[in-house]
Amino acid sequence: MLTTLLAAAGLGLLIGASLGALGGGGSILTVPALVYVLGESPQAATTGSLVIVGVTSLIGAVGHARSGNVRWATGAVFGVTGIVASWAGSALNRHVEPNVLLLAFAALMLLAAVGMLRRARRAPLAGRERSDAPSTLTAAGLARFVGAGLLVGFLTGFLGVGGGFIIVPALVMALGLSMPVAVGTSLLVISINSAAALAARAGHATFDWSLILPFTLAAVAGSLLATRAADRVSPAALSRAFAALLILVATYVAVRSAVSLG
Repeated sequence: MLTTLLAAAGLGLLIGASLGALGGGGSILTVPALVYVLGESPQAATTGSLVIVGVTSLIGAVGHARSGNVRWATGAVFGVTGIVASWAGSALNRHVEPNVLLLAFAALMLLAAVGMLRRARRAPLAGRERSDAPSTLTAAGLARFVGAGLLVGFLTGFLGVGGGFIIVPALVMALGLSMPVAVGTSLLVISINSAAALAARAGHATFDWSLILPFTLAAVAGSLLATRAADRVSPAALSRAFAALLILVATYVAVRSAVSLG
């Protein structure tokens, strides 16, 4: 039991640190951690992930807001856009074979890794060219904004992920927000989508609080520490390191799930 608690705490610190520093990315590791390290079923892990990621993101958003790096109205609109999609994803989650669910998760992790690597390459330019004030929203920008909101909502409900690797680029490209503001606002969006997906699972889901609570507390601590240190660490370097970790984990998950299906 002690070993399990220590593992949950260690993983929580790692994932919380990613959320605090990058506004996403690390949360996608929560489900594989719960399944392969802590022994949860895929469906239970996606539900537990919603609690862990949702609470950690909300507290992280408050931390970023103290530095003026959260656009509350923008985040609320983005989050509300995905609520219906998150309910649809939650409904589909209950009917998918566990190993198929994990294969989908592995594919998503690879996409997240690619997105983080692209962010790492663009980070210096983004920091120079973007402002904290939103730019005029064009029709194409509005379409990207709404589409990203719906996609993130669905992924949150279906796979229990935050979707920060989609939210942050969407806020930067569609609204012209600077990277720090996009990261802070992303955490607000993740918390809204997580709450909506949890509401959709009410009455159908079970919660292993003996794992969820220590994991969440450690993730919150990691997020707060990373938020304070974010200005002193290169986001590009963090993104590249996490992308490499995602690729390794995605490969492991895909192989394990494919063997089980075979």
